[in-house]
Amino acid sequence: MHIDSARALQLDRESRGTRYYRNAVERHWDPHDIELETDRERLVEYLRDVAEPEAYFSAMRMGIARFGAGEQAVTEDLAPLSVALSDIDDQLFITSQLYEEGKHTEHFDRYWREVVHEVEADLGLERSSPTDDEWFNDPYHELFRRNEEAMDALLDEPTPEDFAVAYAHYHLVIEGILAQTGYYGMQQSYAEDSYPDLPHLPGLYEGFTRIRQDEGRHVGFGMAKLKELVTDEGVDPRLLDDTVNELLPLVNGIAANPDDQYIEDVGPQPEELQSFATTKHVQRMEQITDAAADVPDLESLTELEGVGD
Repeated sequence: MHIDSARALQLDRESRGTRYYRNAVERHWDPHDIELETDRERLVEYLRDVAEPEAYFSAMRMGIARFGAGEQAVTEDLAPLSVALSDIDDQLFITSQLYEEGKHTEHFDRYWREVVHEVEADLGLERSSPTDDEWFNDPYHELFRRNEEAMDALLDEPTPEDFAVAYAHYHLVIEGILAQTGYYGMQQSYAEDSYPDLPHLPGLYEGFTRIRQDEGRHVGFGMAKLKELVTDEGVDPRLLDDTVNELLPLVNGIAANPDDQYIEDVGPQPEELQSFATTKHVQRMEQITDAAADVPDLESLTELEGVGD
């Protein structure tokens, strides 16, 4: 056990790690409080009226399956970061992040059980599984494999460069670019009065909204740590840029692949999602590498209003 005798008290209440931890505690939400019966009823009604119900439903299920698997993957793979960090305030925040990633995994599992399976039963469709291979492509598997490798490297002899690569993989690319693009696409699709050709699903929309709130905090923490590594530890910003540029083709292959299960002219299209992902990449890198740029404040990072913020 490491006890820092130089500290007068255990925690630094003004540190980013502890402030973000407290924000997570104060904004707690329970996936089981989200009402899902309306989603089931509206999906059944909608799918009974469209010409190709399985095509529409498959596109939606693909998104949910990928989010659920991604949340499970990061729940499993984030632990090395907590072990490698030496500051108790940072470790405190990572414990809240691990809990939240597990909670997100539970939300998508519940949605599949209580909405997807129920809709399939009502419409006489074959029961599907969120772990079916059909939902995942090669870029998806490769991105999360690389993230696991980057996190595991922290268990050996972590250097500032190892931390930078790990934060770039997870907080910057997976959460800050890929997940934000996915939230944008799914929330735009099923928001009220957004796309008249798609149903408004309040339970799905609320779940994504709550998850975005958590992920904003996660992204802000990772961006701040990357900025510290560049400004205080001498990490070359080109390492971040190179790492992200290596991963962006995988992001586009997941979030904006025209060969995936998209419905033409219904909901956000691949080119729109690719543009959104590119914009997020540029914003994140500017905030990290520009000495004059600030990481967005905590309230902005966890703001619930608006789609795709």
